[in-house]
Amino acid sequence: MPQVIFLPHERFCPDGLVVEAEPGVSILELAHEHHIEMESACGGVCACTTCHCIVREGFDSLNEADELEEDYLDKAWGLEAQSRLACQAIVGEQDLTVEIPKYSLNHAAEAPH
Repeated sequence: MPQVIFLPHERFCPDGLVVEAEPGVSILELAHEHHIEMESACGGVCACTTCHCIVREGFDSLNEADELEEDYLDKAWGLEAQSRLACQAIVGEQDLTVEIPKYSLNHAAEAPH
């Protein structure tokens, strides 16, 4: 079973986390299963960019991004060649290293009260 390393993120995963992943699960599902509450304003249906992540290792083992995902990625903050929407990136057979960018373009996020 592949391991997924979530690199430290100040808000969602301060210490980082290493988890085992069942192939076929999305990075977003895996993050939420392990209490990494990365944003997903659209509910994980490929209708926004808030779950943008960067796959630092293992990128080629993921499913291929479709045209809709690529269109949304073009709008993501901090886009890189290894960027994916976590709701669309499906874990394959290889280990992954995932970085959650510092910022997202979530216009619906509420400010702390």
